[in-house]
Amino acid sequence: MKRLPIFLLLLVLLIPAGVNAAEVFTYTPIKHATFVLQSGPTTIYVDPVGSAEAFAGFPPPDLILITHIHKDHLAPQLVETLKQKQTRIIGSATVIEQLGYGTVLRNGESTSLLGLSIEAIAAYNTTAERLNFHPKGRDNGYVLSRDGTRLYISGDTEDIPEMRALRDIDIAFLCMNLPYTMTVEQAASAVNEFKPALVIPYHYRGKQGMSDIDAFEHLVDSATVSRLQWY
Repeated sequence: MKRLPIFLLLLVLLIPAGVNAAEVFTYTPIKHATFVLQSGPTTIYVDPVGSAEAFAGFPPPDLILITHIHKDHLAPQLVETLKQKQTRIIGSATVIEQLGYGTVLRNGESTSLLGLSIEAIAAYNTTAERLNFHPKGRDNGYVLSRDGTRLYISGDTEDIPEMRALRDIDIAFLCMNLPYTMTVEQAASAVNEFKPALVIPYHYRGKQGMSDIDAFEHLVDSATVSRLQWY
């Protein structure tokens, strides 16, 4: 009997603490910057573009989350087709202006709905020749939280201080394509600073072809890199 408490203590130590991130958020790539998130009973379409048929295998969206106005992130006619009566739509101010409906979330603002906490994170360029693509203050990234699990969606951005300052991120979707966002080296450097548990490269096709995901994975030493089929 005296050995039972020691056994119980060892059992507790062997069981991972907290909630498994994969049990809180599941995700399916559609293409490039478009994917579907599912969290409990909630289905989220992120930057939906393309054809409505690509979403036919998923439940209707409870939330459509849009980062900015570029055509590989915002397709107003598709949003109109996909949204249902119950669908909530969140986007940056210029997104909501183009749609004519939805809720504006500005950089640094947050809201709670559908059991989720949603924070708008800045997304912008800092390199001189890229400044016209994504000016500071216009576009969003997002951090979604549920049950203590935090998921980051970068949107189109470089390795800005707001990204590097993130903490306790379990899953990070990170862009890296030229000339529009950032280099593989910038992306890896940011990951090594904010240290998500899992990083998922997305939005990695640009005018100069596909970014080198092998090189990115080699440079990342603080997170697991997960490759999804985007193209």
